[in-house]
Amino acid sequence: MFDLILKSKCLVTPGGMMEGSLCIKGGIITDVVTESFENPAVVDLCDSVVLPGLIDPHVHINEPGRTDWEGFEAATRAALAGGLTLLADMPLNSSPVTTTVAAFDKKLAAAAGKLFTNCGFWGGVVPGNEGEIEGLIQRGVLGFKAFLTHSGIDDFPNVTESDLRKVMPLIARHGLPLLVHCELADDTPLPVTDNRSYRQYLSSRPRRWEEEAIDLMIRLCAEYLCPVHIVHVSAASSLEAIRRARAQGLPLTAETAQHYLFFSAEEIADGQTQFKCAPPIRERGNNDRLWQALEEGVLDFVATDHSPAPPELKQLESGNFSNAWGGIASLQFALPALWTAARRHGHTLPEVVRWLSEAPARLTGQQARKGKLEKGFDADIVVFKPEERFVVREEGIHHRHKVTPYLGKELTGVVAQTYLGGQLVYENGTFAQGRQGTVVRREQSAK
Repeated sequence: MFDLILKSKCLVTPGGMMEGSLCIKGGIITDVVTESFENPAVVDLCDSVVLPGLIDPHVHINEPGRTDWEGFEAATRAALAGGLTLLADMPLNSSPVTTTVAAFDKKLAAAAGKLFTNCGFWGGVVPGNEGEIEGLIQRGVLGFKAFLTHSGIDDFPNVTESDLRKVMPLIARHGLPLLVHCELADDTPLPVTDNRSYRQYLSSRPRRWEEEAIDLMIRLCAEYLCPVHIVHVSAASSLEAIRRARAQGLPLTAETAQHYLFFSAEEIADGQTQFKCAPPIRERGNNDRLWQALEEGVLDFVATDHSPAPPELKQLESGNFSNAWGGIASLQFALPALWTAARRHGHTLPEVVRWLSEAPARLTGQQARKGKLEKGFDADIVVFKPEERFVVREEGIHHRHKVTPYLGKELTGVVAQTYLGGQLVYENGTFAQGRQGTVVRREQSAK
């Protein structure tokens, strides 16, 4: 009757943690049962914890055009090793940027035959491309991404309020989300006298930039009722505005990133440009408030914002924060980094599943088939050993480049196996089935 039955003393299901078995047929979870039975399809995982496949909706894969930065093969291999069964690729950093139907088709062609895990795509919003929005929707983008400040890529300029007013009615008509990098730079930046100083870099991107940008997006969200998603919230001072907007019933969601929860500004020494990202990693007290917002549901989930670059662009030798590429490579460590920090803050595996599987599935429009161990859902599954520890070493990293602030850190939680559609595709460092990933598109009816 079944292709596979995964038995475990701990399944993390929507109803909580339970002992039982997942019955799988044709790539789908056909039942979740508590009783034991004899069947040649049974794989007894004993004390290992079984989770739904993880979803990261904020990943910069950088292909085509900048494959030397990462690329589909390297990124999706790293994802599988970390238990990620669906990625959503951001529209910038590749060349061409994904702001036109023609560019999207080039992106699809570049991904063909290279995906170790499933992958969807965001379209981009830049000044003047409102005529491409409908076409990108018809081609199956998951939603759209825009920047309110310079993106770091000249081909992907930031939008103004006027630009947003042109596209938000179009996006709202289809019920798709508009993802926004919320920083609004002003004309009075603090002077940087020491380019190696992390404290000066942190001061150069103050909290008010996030606050003002988020206030703008809340106002536009209320006017157009366009679903708005705030990416990588780092400033806890913006949380109250998000809380009020959600209480008013606005279609507003928000994420933070693992690095804002794992690290703090106090531990970043001058010249450690592997920590540079935007918005920046802030102080410990600020980041404790991000944890509280996650617990309360003010922040919906956690995403890596995996944004790698060749080592020379990170300016590791000079330690120059002004010139270094702003992005943290962490895709493979999405689960252990969050679980390590979550344990310290008293959080549980069901909460981590909510933040890494269930809520990201909703943003990507896949909530009816992914993100839960439940009957009728895709058999995208992670076998996890939450008590095992490991030290991040270069030889164990599957990202194209090994520069990451997690290097040398001891993390708790090891991904032992990853399944895609009921097929074992990763096991203890070995990629068992090759490139089994598929392109995931948004259904037109998804809201």
